[in-house]
Amino acid sequence: MKLTGAELFVKALKEEQVEFLFAYPGGQAIDLFNALYGEPDIKVILPRHEQGLIHAADGYARSTGKVGVCLVTSGPGATNLVTGIATANYDSVPLVCFTGQVPTGLIGNDAFQEVDIVGITRSITKYAVTVRNRDDLADTIRKAFYIARSGKPGVVVVDLPKDIQQEAGSDQYPSEIHIRGYKPNRSVHGGQIKKAWDILQAAKKPLLLAGGGIMIAHAQDELTRFVDMTGIPVITTIMGKGAIASDHKLYGGNIGIHGSYAANSAVNACDVLLSIGTRFNDRITGKLETFAPHAVVIHIDIDPASISRNIDVDVPIVADAKAAITALLEKAVPLEIDAWRTRIDTWKQTYPIQMKHPGMTPQVIIQHINEAFTEAVITTDVGQNQLWATQFLELHARKQLLTSGGLGTMGYGLPAAIGASLGNPDRPVIVIAGDGGIQMNIQELATAVVQELPIIICILNNGYLGNVRQWQEMFFDRRYVSTCTRYRKGCSAACNTPDQNCPEFVPDFVMLAESYGAKGIRVQNISEIDPALTMAKENQKTPTLIEFLIDREINVLPIVQPGQSLNTMIGME
Repeated sequence: MKLTGAELFVKALKEEQVEFLFAYPGGQAIDLFNALYGEPDIKVILPRHEQGLIHAADGYARSTGKVGVCLVTSGPGATNLVTGIATANYDSVPLVCFTGQVPTGLIGNDAFQEVDIVGITRSITKYAVTVRNRDDLADTIRKAFYIARSGKPGVVVVDLPKDIQQEAGSDQYPSEIHIRGYKPNRSVHGGQIKKAWDILQAAKKPLLLAGGGIMIAHAQDELTRFVDMTGIPVITTIMGKGAIASDHKLYGGNIGIHGSYAANSAVNACDVLLSIGTRFNDRITGKLETFAPHAVVIHIDIDPASISRNIDVDVPIVADAKAAITALLEKAVPLEIDAWRTRIDTWKQTYPIQMKHPGMTPQVIIQHINEAFTEAVITTDVGQNQLWATQFLELHARKQLLTSGGLGTMGYGLPAAIGASLGNPDRPVIVIAGDGGIQMNIQELATAVVQELPIIICILNNGYLGNVRQWQEMFFDRRYVSTCTRYRKGCSAACNTPDQNCPEFVPDFVMLAESYGAKGIRVQNISEIDPALTMAKENQKTPTLIEFLIDREINVLPIVQPGQSLNTMIGME
């Protein structure tokens, strides 16, 4: 039996058990959409912008562990995916993105809506390819899904010229694929595991740094068992937050430029650092030369290119996090490090992360969210809202955090929540966002409304692009340039003193939510928080947007000035 390329595309998605296809139509993809018409097994989710589409696919993938799948047209449809592709690839999210393309005979002729999307995205994908022969279509799609989900997950772009979509050919779809030169490591080197364990056993001050690789490998249970068996204290990166329950007695908090005093002090004092699933980026390490200065570094990562890239590693272990921790569990015994654990506990108790600012602070708001939701998927945007969320959210096995860590993409939170809600219909989904980032993809409120998703959107509105404003305050002599979101044409160009005379904020978020068909609530004091969250929980047919009006110049503390050592934390007094 012969099928057109478009019909084979649909068959391939069904073979790959694709549940949702996040898709926006256009001329060079219309044959693919035509083949999807009336298809009962694949739910096509139409966003209001392609960037919203790919962030939604990302949120679906992160929250379910499945591959997220996108479909857009050529030209601007494809280029609108670029930020989302980089966002997902930096954080090792498995996505397969299909893009329409002009017919093969027109490629290179500057045809209408032609772009070289493979060339544009090659450096921000795991693999990108244009299908130029109908006979290669099935193998290419099978390869795309295999590459996206295997080894270190990532993004694959498959560019489909219009004539390939229309050409008839074989209906066969391969059940297996073998890619020459691509052999993801599935084993753990026993000798390196033994070496790592021997070093840990001899340590007086061992420390475990858990990164996002723990979450990708779904190794939270194994990590917790290893920590419970050995008694080794744990700290996390932002992407690793939730790898172990936030209230675990051995959890010391996040590391990095907005990390806890206990976590940053522990990494400075430890004699062995067991790092699992992190790239050691600059937001974690601060000044490289002063990071973990006394430690023997053991680094477990599935990507060999990540090991010794930024930090010199003494014991490299290339392996999946779950497999490596399982191997370590076979050797694990309690370690006699009571004095070290007591020291970290003392740091935690003496220097907790807390906001001493009076009134309705982000800490207070997030604590109320913690109490109101025992389980949830929580997405964040990027900026102060993200950092407060990573500081104060209580996470565990049924409370998951999705955030853009590697690229730091504003506009991520709302569409990611849409994908998470579709993939997790039995769990509450909450967005924590700022007044700036939420507006970058605010149009996706329409998508959430038409899909009847009861997402709860919590906007921390301080009338500023808060993270940059904080840097301007602390490191640029309060020169507030282009960060005030209440600015009007008549305002002074040199204003840095917000007061009650500032112009009204635009837009009115409550009215905007209601114009989309969502519920809008404004909260101005602590007594209104719980009633607002209760109303949001009871509203199960539409999104609820809650605008929290917070102090305009409230800061994320502690902070390490970029490029400085982790022991130079500001704001711990």
